[in-house]
Amino acid sequence: MMNKKRLAMAVALSAISAQAYALELGEFGGANLSIGGYVKAEGIFTDPDGGDRNFDASARQSRINFKVDKDVQGHSVTGFIEGDFWDNATDTSDTSYAMRLRHAYIQVDDFTLGQTWTGQFFANAPFDVEILDFYGTGVGTVSGSGAVVRPDLVLHYTPGGFRFSLQDPVYQDADFPDMVASYTHRTEAGHAFNAAVTGREVETGIDDSEFGAAFSLAAKLNFGATSLALSGYTGKGNNVYSGWGYNGATSPISMAASGEVNADGDLVSTTGYSAGVSHRFNEQFRGNIRYAQVEADEVAPTVADDTLEMINVNLIYTYLPNLDFGIEWRDRNATTMPLRPGGQQVELMAMYKF
Repeated sequence: MMNKKRLAMAVALSAISAQAYALELGEFGGANLSIGGYVKAEGIFTDPDGGDRNFDASARQSRINFKVDKDVQGHSVTGFIEGDFWDNATDTSDTSYAMRLRHAYIQVDDFTLGQTWTGQFFANAPFDVEILDFYGTGVGTVSGSGAVVRPDLVLHYTPGGFRFSLQDPVYQDADFPDMVASYTHRTEAGHAFNAAVTGREVETGIDDSEFGAAFSLAAKLNFGATSLALSGYTGKGNNVYSGWGYNGATSPISMAASGEVNADGDLVSTTGYSAGVSHRFNEQFRGNIRYAQVEADEVAPTVADDTLEMINVNLIYTYLPNLDFGIEWRDRNATTMPLRPGGQQVELMAMYKF
């Protein structure tokens, strides 16, 4: 039976696939150096609810990372840096894509400091199912914009099953960091549960702000070759992280589109949930089904629906170790970004992890 330490590692690796694979380069000056990442080629057929059908293909999601581990006076010290080629998330007219910084952090024992995943991400992603949509991960959860919101600086402290996070605030005039506190419980049977609370200062007008908070629950239940993932959250002031609000899809780049306050400057509540099933048919085939929705209690008159709904169905084939081929059908009822319009998409992909 898997012990808790091994289970914790397995859950963490499932959440951060790019860091789960690494090529050890050897020891240099007392430090272990490794390189990791993946090369991914994808082709996406889009049939939007409005507009013409189209096909887009790229390898921009490919990424590379470097990691240095060293024991220093009895402390475990890690340096990690990673980049991919989504410098501009929307412009597909030029194939000379620049590398962007995804992660750059230092880890010393239970402390992590740098640019990396948010506390919201860790409260949900390790307990979710595998989907191929790069800009659809986390929809319906407290970390629905997890692929977009990666603060300039995050401090994580992880004593035992707890995680306390202080993050560079999305609201630039905030008096204190965005905050997340969570606790994860793992069982000997392979199940995992997480409870999290978030808090942050939200801009409500010129020189005005309010404190918003959200509460999240997530779980992953493992039954041999099949696992069930469930999550739900509700609250105010988390819209920019969850990806849905007063103006529909939210943006961490433009506070005017954050959707966290209504026309009167009052905080808007959102509630979301997701449910997914994963099944491994054999050593080579695995599949996932996921449904998610997030609802705002009030939306702008220009927003057609107060609820974002999304479904993903995929099948992944491991042709060789670390070499996967996959296909995913997905449908969403609203546009969340230019490359992810409301309507249906089919993605074909090949990924080699190293």
